[in-house]
Amino acid sequence: MLSARHWLTSLNVQILLAAVIGLALGYGLNGLADDSTLKTEVLYWANIVGRFFIDLLKMILIPLIFTSIVVGIASLQAHHQAGKVWRYALFFFALSMLCAMVLALVMTAWVKPGGDLQLTMFADAMAQFEAKQMSGGEFFAQILHSLFLNPVAAMAQGKILPVVVFAIFLGIALVQHSKHKPDSPRTLLSSLQELLALLMLIVNWIMRIAPLGVLALLTKLMATQDMNLLATMAEFIVLVFAITIIHGVVILPGLMYLFTGRKPLWFWRATRPALITAFATSSSAATLPLSLRCAEQGLGVNKDVAGFVLPVGATMNMDGTALYEAAAALFVAYLVGADLTIAQQIVVMLTAMVASMGAPGIPSAGMVTMIMVLQAVGLPAEAIAILLPIDRILDTIRTAVNVQGDLTAAVVVDHQLNKGSIQLRKGP
Repeated sequence: MLSARHWLTSLNVQILLAAVIGLALGYGLNGLADDSTLKTEVLYWANIVGRFFIDLLKMILIPLIFTSIVVGIASLQAHHQAGKVWRYALFFFALSMLCAMVLALVMTAWVKPGGDLQLTMFADAMAQFEAKQMSGGEFFAQILHSLFLNPVAAMAQGKILPVVVFAIFLGIALVQHSKHKPDSPRTLLSSLQELLALLMLIVNWIMRIAPLGVLALLTKLMATQDMNLLATMAEFIVLVFAITIIHGVVILPGLMYLFTGRKPLWFWRATRPALITAFATSSSAATLPLSLRCAEQGLGVNKDVAGFVLPVGATMNMDGTALYEAAAALFVAYLVGADLTIAQQIVVMLTAMVASMGAPGIPSAGMVTMIMVLQAVGLPAEAIAILLPIDRILDTIRTAVNVQGDLTAAVVVDHQLNKGSIQLRKGP
């Protein structure tokens, strides 16, 4: 059993305590006047510390994604496992997202939120909001265009999806090159492997200030929220939180236990830093360095599997986002007095799945994809103005579940591979 000193010095415990203190401090500051000296000073430093933490994560993000995918594909293909990883990962992504959306639609249809709200109360917001509408064909063309960009430009601009695509191509090219010229030195791959090890060392350094970063971000989040608006939309906010928590506490652990026999407590203890950071940053991509660290060192997932599944999952596997968009579509339908048929709800489900997968690669992702879901069943795109003010608070929990879904997928894929005869090298 850990001593009190070891318990307090544990990074997991420090991040958890920082999250609790940040939420409490931010809530306390929320009641102060905006021009209060105390509130202004605390938010000033919270903004500096929080931005510094996010900037460090963003600094390491693109090179980490690129090297981990290239090295992962090359190593997996050397063991003839790359095809299996693709199949297992995509199957689990689709299964978990489908479960999330079915749960969202069933729960929202049962609760029917928005019955006490009048759409007229949001008339001003809807009148001032200009919806950027996009047809299905335009959306597909935009996604396709965002996949294939100059990799150097994409890295410089921090665009994750084209970096993922280029890394996959380069990893496959390295494998094919080694097949045709087995005697040629593998200089590039060896260099990338060494670079990946150095990047993970830097991640460990960044983790030392993670508690301060989490505290600062959550303090700012709670201190700047409009509590009156949150109270007005309380029923929908509570419903989304409840659905998302059910998916994270019941559905994903259930799927993991079904495929691997692993228990939820083991998973949550190992992944707590990544999940809390996802909650604080509301960014699956920014959390990726911590997710890789938790997967390899906490969950014991093979380095190559984690290096491939987690970056791809951060751009494709969005359980929380798909769940939210499905629930939000029904919420808007109840507000405007529309009754969606089962067929329309299926359309919402499919559109939300495609939209959430395409979201990271398009401009104004949250607004455009939500509008696409609303338009798919004839709901007014301008109703997005109702959701925008509460989106930041809801984004916290759904991002945490997005990251949890990626980590769960990594555990499942790793377990399925290790059921075979070939055992891959594990993380440290």
